[in-house]
Amino acid sequence: MKSVALSLTAILFAGTALAETKVQSCDREVVFEAPPKAAVSNDVNLTEMMLVLGLRDHMVGYTGISGWKTLDEEMRDGVAELPELSEKYPSKEVLIGADADFYFAGWNYGMKVGGEVTPETLAPFGINVYELTESCIHIGDKPKVSMDDMYNDLINLGKIFEVEDTAYDLVASYKLELDKFTSSLKTAEAPLRVFVYDSGEDKPFTAGRYAMPTALIEAAGGVNVLDDFDKSWAKIDWETVVDKNPEMIVIVNYGNVTAEQKRDFMKNNPALAEIDAVKNDRFVTLEYVEATPGPRNIKAVKKLAEAFWGE
Repeated sequence: MKSVALSLTAILFAGTALAETKVQSCDREVVFEAPPKAAVSNDVNLTEMMLVLGLRDHMVGYTGISGWKTLDEEMRDGVAELPELSEKYPSKEVLIGADADFYFAGWNYGMKVGGEVTPETLAPFGINVYELTESCIHIGDKPKVSMDDMYNDLINLGKIFEVEDTAYDLVASYKLELDKFTSSLKTAEAPLRVFVYDSGEDKPFTAGRYAMPTALIEAAGGVNVLDDFDKSWAKIDWETVVDKNPEMIVIVNYGNVTAEQKRDFMKNNPALAEIDAVKNDRFVTLEYVEATPGPRNIKAVKKLAEAFWGE
């Protein structure tokens, strides 16, 4: 009887040991035999996703923030005990040197197609990669951006780190908060025409059909005038912006050029003087962390809606 009991215990133990978590990451299925213990996140919005799920104790650091952006008080508190391993995109050596076993990044959010740091280049070193859903358009087809992109990442992180209940509860609370807000939002019959100005003077860098601001704008009762621009974040020409004639301009605030400077550039450029938004001085600013997929997206929708319809 004793040997039978031991055999049953061994079988049960083996079953537990073989349990795996599988999540879809862009075009890959990623397998995790256990929650990562030495995770690294890139960029402020991805790092906030980790923190909002209570995963700081699973992290050995973060990358890609101070090279472009500053941390507000909320973020500084969240990462106070974590080192920034690289001010901009990390090298492969930085991640290996940190003994990382997980990298949460995206295409143009810490990784570049054909670059040094990719899921394929990190795999031989035991570093699993989960890719930001919004960024998957850079390596293949995906549906138009929606709030579900952000929700999907939180749920998948919950599965990876075995905090699924926390993730599902958080996503449910976000959906409820957004539904409650949008159901009572008073808008016009036609959606407000909106242009997103990220950066650039010769050519504006903006949000197209697959970038998160498109979903935020729609939730707030507007439409991205570049909804037909078959890109995520990319450059376009000013002539197209003039032709689209937006009624509102969303400025993304980060980097060396301030939101006020971007606004002044548009207001003082004779070529843009006939745009409705410029004529009527209709601008609203989103912080980078609000405009990219992450926990502050609901706040961003409310901020946009107030600017769109508050008057």
